[in-house]
Amino acid sequence: MMPLQLLALMAAGCLHINVEAWSASLPIASKSALTTSMSLHSTIQTDEATSASPSSATSSDVVTSRKKTWFPVHPADALSPSNDYNSIVKSAYLRHVLVASEEMVDLIMDVYLKGGSLPGKEENSYGQTQGDVFTRLAKDVSLCLNSREDGGKIGWVDSPFYQENVSDSLDKTNSVVSAMISPEVIERVFQERVKGGDVIKLPAADGDGWHLIRVDDLHIQLQPSSISGAGSKNIIYKKRKKLKGGGNVPLSPIFQKVDDGVINTGIENDDKQSKTIYSVPNAKYYKILTSGCQMNVADSERIMGALEGELGLKSLDSLDDAKYEGVDPTLIASPKSAKNPTPDILLLNTCTIRDHAEQKVYDALGPYAALKRSGKPLAIVVAGCVAQQEGEALIRRFPEIDLVLGPQYVPWLAELLVEVGKGSQLCMTENMIWSEKSGLVDRDSTRDKDGDWMVPIKRGHSTRAWVNVIYGCNEHCTYCVVPGVRGVEQSRSMEAILQECLQLAASGYKEVTLLGQNIDAYGRDMSPRRTFANLLHYLNDNLPPDTISRIRYVTSHPRYFSDRVIDAVANLDKVCECFHMPFQAGDDQVLKGMRRGYSYDSYMNIIRKIRAKAPDASICGDVIVGFPGESEEAFQRTLDLMEEVKFDNLNTFTYSPRPNTEAADWDNQIPPEVQSERLQRVQALAVTHALERSQRYLGRVVEVLVEDRNPKNGDEVMGRTRQGRQVFFPGNVDELKGEYAMVKIVEARTWSLVGEIVDNAK
Repeated sequence: MMPLQLLALMAAGCLHINVEAWSASLPIASKSALTTSMSLHSTIQTDEATSASPSSATSSDVVTSRKKTWFPVHPADALSPSNDYNSIVKSAYLRHVLVASEEMVDLIMDVYLKGGSLPGKEENSYGQTQGDVFTRLAKDVSLCLNSREDGGKIGWVDSPFYQENVSDSLDKTNSVVSAMISPEVIERVFQERVKGGDVIKLPAADGDGWHLIRVDDLHIQLQPSSISGAGSKNIIYKKRKKLKGGGNVPLSPIFQKVDDGVINTGIENDDKQSKTIYSVPNAKYYKILTSGCQMNVADSERIMGALEGELGLKSLDSLDDAKYEGVDPTLIASPKSAKNPTPDILLLNTCTIRDHAEQKVYDALGPYAALKRSGKPLAIVVAGCVAQQEGEALIRRFPEIDLVLGPQYVPWLAELLVEVGKGSQLCMTENMIWSEKSGLVDRDSTRDKDGDWMVPIKRGHSTRAWVNVIYGCNEHCTYCVVPGVRGVEQSRSMEAILQECLQLAASGYKEVTLLGQNIDAYGRDMSPRRTFANLLHYLNDNLPPDTISRIRYVTSHPRYFSDRVIDAVANLDKVCECFHMPFQAGDDQVLKGMRRGYSYDSYMNIIRKIRAKAPDASICGDVIVGFPGESEEAFQRTLDLMEEVKFDNLNTFTYSPRPNTEAADWDNQIPPEVQSERLQRVQALAVTHALERSQRYLGRVVEVLVEDRNPKNGDEVMGRTRQGRQVFFPGNVDELKGEYAMVKIVEARTWSLVGEIVDNAK
């Protein structure tokens, strides 16, 4: 009997196996996943190094004390009472597998978590690139005849707890799927406060079988009654005050969201709003200015995708001189600068990781705020980490701003801009649950079809792409502002990540970089829990051959880094041999003060394991010098660690106090001149090590993925090795861009290599 036939018989209750005995040998699914494994808890982080700041601190002592801090693991637990789960989650997109017994649903869960392997089968039973394992399981073993042939698809079901659903329309809406899932089971699903990627098991309402239910996505409905109110950080002003310096009412162009040719009028129609406020021409052009890390760059790609794909706007930066001739004269900043038109919407995607970040935003806003005060219809949006950090304070300082957009609200940008076009001023910084498609489709119109996985994305490169896998951070390091501005950790489902990668592969991309503030925490907020190593194996196994053949990732955290990730990098053919492992400091007391959760020795244990299993891998890192209380002796330990590791690349920073962080209030700050001197010493040593690491390539033939033309030499192209080292060599970019080339290295530089092409690799 074939394995799938066996599984189908077991699903129907005709055969039984010892599930407990088999599951004990599973390498991925833990015993907790064999039980219900659906309930998520808050985890307690206990660290003797958690810091305090008594006034008696001296400049040579890092102040520490014992403290316990609870972090919500489930994103729903981070929502505020004014913006809770039931007030924002309208519906969920579900798939299911219906089987005869709880024993069988546990087995199906573990087969799914193992990527399709059946009892007694070492290899993947479905093989690679044969589609979503869950949908395959539904087709092969589900007892639900109404959904089985469609891969277990139930579709959108409405929450009985969402206020606007509590009506006769709820029964009408959910009755469409009643033959597949009962109202009682739907109610249980929403009681679990599920998120996209969660998989839960529930008994059928009639007691005849068990459902294994996967949540593909949530529909987050933005309504003023649910996103703003007493105690909420979300604010919507429907009536704008006149601006100082001219007495003009702030004007914004109209934004129209088009879905299949139908205009989406936004969050809520408001016929009482003054037509004077928004009776201006439709928006046509945008300008976006981005600062900060890779996460901000990826967010800007999504923002540009929404502006172009959902609102039909064009980037001013894409206009050439010829196109400027057709630009509306009212867009021109001044008659003397015809080649510098001003946009209909300016969006600043901001970073707050370094000092003076807020002032840089204010400086950039100044000229555009003046334009708006003069009466020009212009939408001004401040997004990113400064937006989240400052919130309504930005509007108070610059009333010309139309929208303050926290990073968690990027999927809803188009809807929010429609409101801006109607005259509203909004501040959106309250905690939110991530959704893949919230900005793209009308949920009620997609009940019987899948739709796209995500909002459109305008990529910044044609060969390599960023792919977000987890948002937020739960670590609360004492120096870092990220948890306060990026929110709690929220992992995307493996299926959504794979779908994005498959779309990239179909478009000819060869490399993806997986992004996360703390990528090793991937999956710990999901039900059941997954790991980052699980994700690497899943992508490596399911990306088709001869498409994307390089997978990179950033950023790891030594506290959570596992041997499984090292094994994945060493053994999986598509995962590049490159580790980004920030160590921040070499002294144990400084690390305790930072609340990093590891020591010099534990960090070096990781490095030794990497060198043993992936000896040619590159190791990159981040370091902060001049942290409060860092003595000269403590700083020397940082230099010692650098000497022992010899990083291929090291990002170096001086400590700067950031708003709402513990260390910013300590009395033992290091003088700037001491910080500067230490930074110079660290950078000098980093240069020495980088050159040494480059020299190991001399004479070797390496595979290079060609990315672009060398901007300093038009006869050369540039690309990167699998380890991430930049390589320059003679070549025609039109012929080689996006291709692999075998290159012999003839010169080693500090941060790059020079080579000669030997042959195309593929």
